[in-house]
Amino acid sequence: MFEQRSMIWDYLVFIIFVIASTFVALYSKFFGPKEKTKADFVFAAGRVSMGAMMLSIARGTLGVRSFLGFPSELFYRGSTMWETLYGMVLAYPIVCFVFVPVYFSLGITSVYQYLDLRFKSRLVRCLASGTYIVRQLLNQGVTVFTPCVALNTIIGVPYWVSIFGITIVSIIFTVMGGLKAAILADVMQGLTMIAVSVAIIIQGSIEAGGVGPVIRTNVDGGRLNFFNLDMDPTIRVTTFSALVGQLFMSLSIFGCQQNFVQRYCSMKSQKQVKKTLMCNIPVITVLFSLSWVVGMVIYAIYATCDPLSSGYIRNFDEILPFYVEDRFSAMPGILGLFLGCLFNGALSLNVSNLNSLATVTFEDFLRPIPALKGLKDKHQLYAIKAIGVVYGFVIMGMSFVVSLLSGVIESSMLVTSATSGPLLGVFLLAMLIPCCNWKGASVGVIAGHLTTLWITFGSLYVDKPPEEFLPLSTEGCTNETFSQLIMEAGGSIGLSMERKVLNLTEITTVEPTLASQPDLFTQIHSISYMYYSLIGCVITVTLGWIISYFTASPSDQYDENLVHPLARSIANYFPGKKRLYNDKTAAGEGKSVDDDKIPTISASSLERTHSASSTAYSQDVPIESEVYSTKL
Repeated sequence: MFEQRSMIWDYLVFIIFVIASTFVALYSKFFGPKEKTKADFVFAAGRVSMGAMMLSIARGTLGVRSFLGFPSELFYRGSTMWETLYGMVLAYPIVCFVFVPVYFSLGITSVYQYLDLRFKSRLVRCLASGTYIVRQLLNQGVTVFTPCVALNTIIGVPYWVSIFGITIVSIIFTVMGGLKAAILADVMQGLTMIAVSVAIIIQGSIEAGGVGPVIRTNVDGGRLNFFNLDMDPTIRVTTFSALVGQLFMSLSIFGCQQNFVQRYCSMKSQKQVKKTLMCNIPVITVLFSLSWVVGMVIYAIYATCDPLSSGYIRNFDEILPFYVEDRFSAMPGILGLFLGCLFNGALSLNVSNLNSLATVTFEDFLRPIPALKGLKDKHQLYAIKAIGVVYGFVIMGMSFVVSLLSGVIESSMLVTSATSGPLLGVFLLAMLIPCCNWKGASVGVIAGHLTTLWITFGSLYVDKPPEEFLPLSTEGCTNETFSQLIMEAGGSIGLSMERKVLNLTEITTVEPTLASQPDLFTQIHSISYMYYSLIGCVITVTLGWIISYFTASPSDQYDENLVHPLARSIANYFPGKKRLYNDKTAAGEGKSVDDDKIPTISASSLERTHSASSTAYSQDVPIESEVYSTKL
């Protein structure tokens, strides 16, 4: 009876929170500005404020797993992964000054259209967009399933109900709200996440005796282990691998991923994009660090009685839901707000990615089909929404598969890291290597994928030492340690401890199986996944550059605006013949080309104003008043 009485307000708050989120899409559809074109749906037609865009980009960066995963990471492994913030922050100015100037003047709907423009190759474009689609589908299956674990553990909602609920609401958003609804959902979820995190930090700090005791407890427990300068590439994460690995992954995400570039192109000017990204650095720093501080507070409370070792949770990712259930059970509605935050986090990310996945699929795979080339803008919008609905159900199916497996979250992280490098590499080849052609780009990206995937899957078959946690303690566990709700659900603390200690003994007594001098195969496949993005990017760029140099031909010409201005300037100092570009001239003065083979870019001005009714985003048809000629 205690549990039922205490949970009724949480159920109510959770339901209200989900309904409020759904109302955002309904308001956008029936009361907000109408979507008249595909640009309105895909880019929100520039009607989103800079503050909302900043919070949306930050939430899209962190995701739901960071909200649950960072506290448990600090509690059981320490703060080294916190230092990935260095690479993430460093990526923002690079994206501002390398990627944005190239993208913003093109008038593209899919970021992978740029590769088609640059290399005049649909193969390169489809390799990149296919990588994005596979990666996002895998990640979204995990993202949708993640809050379902907490919902099932805390309030007993079956997995299928949670997965089906997130899918249906996501589809409603996708059909009715477009990108603007996704951004508003990000804002609502982001503000709620901040409120919940701050509440946990304040409550935990008070219980622990203040900020000072929290910090001292974490230092004494070895949790604040910053600046690990060990250069061994087989260590899971060090300061160096956190910086370099996250930098390359962040550049791939911020600079080459459709859902982020889509947000950049929805803004009014390039200046606003740069301002938004640079101002987002303190925002992402605070949001990223909040979850780690939450982990510090939780460790300060449970330092002498670990819930995992005492048998009250089944895996370390449950530590945050357990803490909220334990410490906030006497505050009606807080647990419901926490669960609603998780639910909405998965929801907003799912909506954003459904929008982007549908756009990429239509633009890169379906639109080139002859039967679909003549579709009106309105019909293209309907097609994108229909594809989004299909992807919603595909992700739902993948979430059900995830619920039957174990260790999928770690596998998803490995896949993301493995695919980030080649994707980033092909964009760097396009923007910064003027001599690169489609042959080098396609071979480079394929080789990068094969290499990183070979390392990734090979690591699953290499004998490794058992995973080690930082020291844990149950010495302070008593029948008064946890709340009445936890004790009634879990029974005697002594019995739970006895059961769990046996399991821990079995784990910690396993002997390492690595040889004292591992062979080359073992060494390669023991490399930390933090380096996978670096390896994939280096292989893609190096091989792509070499092959392009030896396979260059006059047909490799392209418009010079498709390469970063700095790269064009530097290229003039390299030995060899001067790079040939296509030059746009007045109609009739140059040699025309096949319109279907070379899509036209928009005006080369880097500062342009978006019009709500503009169709520049939705069509990559040639500009009739311009043809191309060749010059040195």
